[in-house]
Amino acid sequence: MKVWVKLLIGSILGLLLGRFLPSVHPEVLTFLQWLQDVAIRIGRYAVAPILFFSLTLGVYELRRDGGFWPLVFRTFLVIAGSAALVITVGIVAVLVFPPPRIPILVEEQVTAVSLETMESIQALFPSNMFSALVSDGVYLFPVYVFAFFLGIGLSYDRSYSKPVITLVDSLSRIFYHIGSFFSEILGLVMIVLSAYWAVLYHDAATGEGFRNVMVLVGVISLTLVFMVLPLLLWFLKAKMNPWRVVYGSLGPALAGFFSGDLNFTLPVLLRHNKENLGIRRRVNAVTLSLCSTFGRSGSAMVAAVAFIVIIKSYSSLEILPADLVSIGIRVFIISFFLARHPGDGAYTALAVLCLQYGKGFEGGYLLLKPLAFYLIAVGTLLDALITAYAAYALAELSGLREERSPGHFI
Repeated sequence: MKVWVKLLIGSILGLLLGRFLPSVHPEVLTFLQWLQDVAIRIGRYAVAPILFFSLTLGVYELRRDGGFWPLVFRTFLVIAGSAALVITVGIVAVLVFPPPRIPILVEEQVTAVSLETMESIQALFPSNMFSALVSDGVYLFPVYVFAFFLGIGLSYDRSYSKPVITLVDSLSRIFYHIGSFFSEILGLVMIVLSAYWAVLYHDAATGEGFRNVMVLVGVISLTLVFMVLPLLLWFLKAKMNPWRVVYGSLGPALAGFFSGDLNFTLPVLLRHNKENLGIRRRVNAVTLSLCSTFGRSGSAMVAAVAFIVIIKSYSSLEILPADLVSIGIRVFIISFFLARHPGDGAYTALAVLCLQYGKGFEGGYLLLKPLAFYLIAVGTLLDALITAYAAYALAELSGLREERSPGHFI
């Protein structure tokens, strides 16, 4: 059975189970929340060693062939371009199809929300380099930095580094197969994740205004991932069927949506990119590392749409073009600093946007707190699929992709 089918079946079973859980005892829901945390940990379990060894070898091989820095440069161009496109589409869509006002809830205490930029930079260079490998697995950028320097070090003298290269290659393949095992059992894990998601959805969908926002965000996202972005892939290569790329990425899409956690989704994404889209390991590791760190345009777009909805519900004043440009630029910049938030990117981006924008909207993100799970889910789905499409495009441009038949997709 294909992996995406297992994930789909698990998701459907979980949704059916979750439909009956809101009426049960609260202790059962607390236990379900604990199970959800365990499920996320299972998905994250192997992501750090997989990407560490794959990225180390990828840096070495790309530097050996002279293609590392060109790939990094093109990856950042794709990240910036996709962020500008996706955010612009979201802002235009919410202006053309504005939802009704959301209910004004009693505001809670506004808490300090920060992207922790200074701490993030400091964590890149711990006093002991090896301590980057023993973190909690949430903030993976220090792991990527260590892998980068180790990959460069392997290029020093091949007569000395050859045994280490062989070892790193072996460990990369071993941990890849360990990650493949976990991706095969994620269908069971998805039952827990989708059941808890269904419980949250049942509680949030009771408000008419919230339902309209959910529909709007969902339609914008589906239009992007199934129409706009595949069309760009079609322009990339003549006579290419972009729907094969979409079909080959269904597994990461399901994992990202119901988990709401990008680190949970990365092992699934890594495997689907390799076995479905034919992306070579060196490109796969580098693009996934960079895109998962800096390419959170999906979460940023969701935050921008949600913020404009808040402004329209909070104030009767018209949003001026200068305000729209300010919102777009702010959320564009925020999208590059969400590496410490793999599991709450969209809602964190919304909170930071509200606090930075000011003008009385500092606590606006609290109005959409009941929808936080949904905003995070859609943002993660977009982040995962945009990463998959970007990796495919970059591998195609670099000539490091093998054609795969849809009949052999996992």
